[in-house]
Amino acid sequence: MSMTVNPASVVDEGEFTVRRTIRIDAPLEKVWAAVTQPELISRWFGITRFTGASGAARVGALGTITWPEREPVPVRVEAVDAPHRVSYRWCNPCLGEPVPTEIDEAHSTVFTFTLEPVTDGTQLTVVETGFETTSDPAADLESHRGGWDGELDKLVALLESGS
Repeated sequence: MSMTVNPASVVDEGEFTVRRTIRIDAPLEKVWAAVTQPELISRWFGITRFTGASGAARVGALGTITWPEREPVPVRVEAVDAPHRVSYRWCNPCLGEPVPTEIDEAHSTVFTFTLEPVTDGTQLTVVETGFETTSDPAADLESHRGGWDGELDKLVALLESGS
């Protein structure tokens, strides 16, 4: 079985956003679990933990996302409309910048996953906003554009492999 090939992320420099819409050959419930349950997010994105929360993301839950060779990035669940939309706020600096230990409201971005059922699967759109508040918006937009390409391709591979 071959993995679904999806278009790349798109940067809107005027709106300071990164957007990517992909199709996944998996039911909405499976995709929802993969973008809201820390143990599943950890299998395709970064090691994700929410303090004092077990199971799926809840509004206000605080946690971290960690990648190899990097400090934990603080994250907070901003909004949940199960099983169609979930938003996370994070302070994810470009490589080389110090990682804050808590959410900085003035210098953070929000990424939102929106899920829609489609024939033979789920359409997932991620939109990350707020890059106008970062120290280097152009570099951060490009870094996150590439990041969403790689991370969401891993999500498709995970869900379409039957895992």
